[in-house]
Amino acid sequence: MKNPLNSAFSKKRLFLALFICLSVSGFLLYSSISKDEYTEAKENSTHQWIDYNNNNRVDYNNPKEFILKKNGGFIKEPITSVLKKINWGKHSFFCLLAAVCFMLCRDLFYIIRIKFLTKNKLTWKASVYVIMLWEFASALTPGVIGGSAVAMFILNRESIPIGKATSIVIITAFMDNLFFLFLVPCVFLFIGGSVLFPESSDLHSFFSWYFWCGFCLIFTVCFLLYLTLFWVPKLATKILLFIFSFPFIRRWKVVAINLGGDIERSAKEFQKESFTFWLKVFAFTFCSWTSRYLVINCIMNAFLILSFNDNVVVLGKQLVLWVLMIASPTPGGSGFAELGFAELLSSFTSSTLLLASFAFIWRMISYFPYLFIGSIVLPYWVKRTSN
Repeated sequence: MKNPLNSAFSKKRLFLALFICLSVSGFLLYSSISKDEYTEAKENSTHQWIDYNNNNRVDYNNPKEFILKKNGGFIKEPITSVLKKINWGKHSFFCLLAAVCFMLCRDLFYIIRIKFLTKNKLTWKASVYVIMLWEFASALTPGVIGGSAVAMFILNRESIPIGKATSIVIITAFMDNLFFLFLVPCVFLFIGGSVLFPESSDLHSFFSWYFWCGFCLIFTVCFLLYLTLFWVPKLATKILLFIFSFPFIRRWKVVAINLGGDIERSAKEFQKESFTFWLKVFAFTFCSWTSRYLVINCIMNAFLILSFNDNVVVLGKQLVLWVLMIASPTPGGSGFAELGFAELLSSFTSSTLLLASFAFIWRMISYFPYLFIGSIVLPYWVKRTSN
């Protein structure tokens, strides 16, 4: 069987991920800079809004939406005026620094979790390598596949038996999905569904439908993983046999049977763990994902004045954004992430320039570093684990 690591970490995937992300980010920035913006004004207003495209919302960067009319409630502003309004100071610097710190915290809790799940068989150095390469793989593979498909081989190369490595990956996937399922009811209880999706009626329906389809899929996957881990370990073998029953991969059916047996034995070992063990694993997962979400909050707070309720809404909207990225066919959700970000968070500012800038800064902090770090770490890791 072809080594999946060679395919996952290919230069072609790296350049494709960079190209898509930079292209979409560049397009958003260029389109926002090349157009004048219209903002609400109580005094000396020069334009009036008309719903030109009948979407029931103000499109601030669409000139067809505004007609000349004195005291119409809106004023046309060139990009230079918009840039002058951006308040850059110590507060902005510390918020962006906090965003970087939260991203580091996210990785730290991932590192602690993987070391804990391997019962300290991985050293701290090895744990860092595993997580960095895991994130590298996630950045290079479509969101629907993710880095988990490669992570078991990364762990196996770090001397973790393939069956145990697969069980660990299943546990991490289960905990990540469980966090999502835990957070969704909380968000809808405290926020409500009406504010989570774009204001436009068409987009609201699309994002709502997309989100609930994603939620049902994640719930189903989480339930199957739960059964595999805690009740029916043989389910892993049955699923693998079904997958490897297709003609083009049937030749590796024996490998699937052996892998299924290893997963069964590892799952039975994990079933013996105490409730405290699982509580710790979920706590590491909770802290990691919360840190991930707070990155966007910090970026937006660097340039906007947001209340506590606004920050809670931003956190809630990221659940929708996550579902969008998971179902993305592009590497690391490139393109879908930037476009979804700009659409979902447009209710917090009418400036397309700010939204495009926020999306670019977010990806600069949460996505690009893994591409570069992974490229640097990979050769040393391959040499280190060559034996």
